[in-house]
Amino acid sequence: MTRKSKWLTVGGVVIVAALIVATLLMWRPAIAPISPPAASSFDAQTKLAGARVVALGDCIVCHTAKGGQPFAGGLPLATPFGTIYATNITPDVETGIGSWSLEAFTRAVRYGVARDGHLLYPAFPYIHFTRMSDGDISAAYAYLMTREPVSATAPANDLIFPLNFRPLLAFWNVLFLHPGAQQADASKDAQRNRGKLLVDGLGHCASCHSPLNAIGGEKSGQAFGGGIVDGWEAPALTALGAAPKPWTQQQLVMYLRTGRASEHGAAAGPMLPVTRDLATVPEEDVQAIAAYILSIQKPQPAAAHATADIAAQGGNSPQAQRGAALFAASCAQCHGPAAPMQSIGERPTLAFSTAVNAATPRNAVQMILSGNGWHGEDSMNYMPAFNQVYNDQQIADLASYIRATYSQRGPWQDVETMVAKVRQENNAR
Repeated sequence: MTRKSKWLTVGGVVIVAALIVATLLMWRPAIAPISPPAASSFDAQTKLAGARVVALGDCIVCHTAKGGQPFAGGLPLATPFGTIYATNITPDVETGIGSWSLEAFTRAVRYGVARDGHLLYPAFPYIHFTRMSDGDISAAYAYLMTREPVSATAPANDLIFPLNFRPLLAFWNVLFLHPGAQQADASKDAQRNRGKLLVDGLGHCASCHSPLNAIGGEKSGQAFGGGIVDGWEAPALTALGAAPKPWTQQQLVMYLRTGRASEHGAAAGPMLPVTRDLATVPEEDVQAIAAYILSIQKPQPAAAHATADIAAQGGNSPQAQRGAALFAASCAQCHGPAAPMQSIGERPTLAFSTAVNAATPRNAVQMILSGNGWHGEDSMNYMPAFNQVYNDQQIADLASYIRATYSQRGPWQDVETMVAKVRQENNAR
């Protein structure tokens, strides 16, 4: 046998072995379908516990399309790799999970495998849900299986090659899925341990608040370091102590339960519906979440502050003058120092806003473009959208003026470029 033929033989053996390993990793058996269990087969206490679990897991947020039925899926989830559409998790037999047994549901939650054996995309955060207890999973199953069945098929996912090839998820899972119950830290108190379980597991906070690597996994060692979700910046949860007014536990609890906090501002974008879910769970759960988040604060690099000379120069620039005129016309009624919303409504000054003090102008731009929708009697969170009112240059002028006027940090760079980028992203959704 020649040297070349030997190498070809070895190469062939390696390829065959790799294919065998890949097959073993990818293959998952189907779990037999069942007839939908009667609602009366679940006791009231379990369903009540399930409502709490589902709210803490934000299930309705991701599995309900705009204008759609609760839990019926169809919501587009924008990712760097394309769009994934949330699935129907109502107990409809044909299009939902009505034929799923508790065993099948548990496997999906813990390992990201559907009842028929196909692998689920990690937009469904099973890498965090894998830490859920058996009791929580059973309760969530009881709650979801007693919802109103809705016949609704989600649109086909639109992902780039090769990520649209589901079997590759088996290799992704080897890297990022680490099943197993989370162990309590005996050196910490019960509240912090409960908070860690909720934040790392059921609440899956790191899914949004962590940067992702090139294949969509959370970057190692950078948990809670900040991420991008639906065009909004999810701020670093490890930097709340470095805010212009460091967050207190009570402020964080208030924010998570009401969508706004004194001295910090209001929730917007994808975070707002999360706060609406957390408003329905016992306050002790949110207290635990806040306690854990505040326990993981890290020292932050010193922020670049604007000098008096730079501030004076910026305040006299044509851009600042244009921004000041726009602010007086459209913003001062609510955000000016003499505005009734501040003097009577106790709305915090923009000087403490996370968006205004952020390293990039993304959230400030997004807030001006998209606003915060009307929510009936809860009008305190309302802000009109200006995407149809002002052009890119005007939005950039306004954002730059707010930064220069209300923040002690240095000016943002390339603001108009960010405006154009965010507007394009929004229009593509």
